[in-house]
Amino acid sequence: MLGPVILAASRSDRMRRLISAAPVTRQVVDRFIPGEDVDDIVPVIRDLTGQGLELTMDVVGEDITSPAQAAAARDAYLELIDRLKPLELGTRAEMSVKLSMFGQALDGGHELALANVRPVVEAAAEIGTTVTLDAEDHTTLDSMFAIHEELRKDFPQTGCVIQAYLFRTEADARRLAANGSRVRLVKGAYKEPSSVAYLDKHEIDRAYVRILRTLMEGEGYPMVGSHDPRLIAIGQELAHRAGRKLDEYEFQMLYGIRTEEHLRLAAEGHRMRVYTAYGTDWYGYFMRRLAEKPANLRFFARSMLTKG
Repeated sequence: MLGPVILAASRSDRMRRLISAAPVTRQVVDRFIPGEDVDDIVPVIRDLTGQGLELTMDVVGEDITSPAQAAAARDAYLELIDRLKPLELGTRAEMSVKLSMFGQALDGGHELALANVRPVVEAAAEIGTTVTLDAEDHTTLDSMFAIHEELRKDFPQTGCVIQAYLFRTEADARRLAANGSRVRLVKGAYKEPSSVAYLDKHEIDRAYVRILRTLMEGEGYPMVGSHDPRLIAIGQELAHRAGRKLDEYEFQMLYGIRTEEHLRLAAEGHRMRVYTAYGTDWYGYFMRRLAEKPANLRFFARSMLTKG
């Protein structure tokens, strides 16, 4: 019930100021966002890959209001790729990008976002890795999928994200599974109307399983984005039934959540990728993490009470 309230707060400037100013907030944010710049994050990359984990890196920030800010976001990813190059990790460290950061919502945003994301995808390919396009609210998805299709003409390894709570996603999954794309399936973390999305948790879970079956039985590379133990077990079973080897799909979880499960899956031979965000504009990302899972909200509230 609190999820929609938290998502509304994520768009409130007043709440942003209030939460950002709370003395304890930075300590709690560090659980989910381990650094503010690339110098902070390189040791984290070394540590996680040293434990047999893989990463997808996200430079946080979505409130882009000018082409100059969109270009700065592009340059932040290019700096990250430059720092990844000597580590020689290949696809063990990829990037996740939100096209809103590259100017998608500005005038001429579709073309601007494509122009800004293309050099990031090119630079990632040059160091042997790739980029996944994150899904945002439903109004942005036609543009995201069109950019994904365009990028895959030259960089077929480019991935995308689909969200189980949207009615359209089962059709999107069938299309993507048939053309061999890399697809991360998540439940969804934006406030959407009942006209386009399931709002009931059980309906979302059932849709997730149906879509995951489609991906596992398809020709693409499924990426199971979930912390739910039941869905993880179902993902393993669906992969087994589809005859997939351990390197033909992967699990993805957020940095700071169920860390022991990350290591358990990796120890069993699964590809386990940790979604690791960094940067100073963390507010929107942080609030969606609270909205996704009641345990995250309880963790934050308990910290506010005991340390504030």
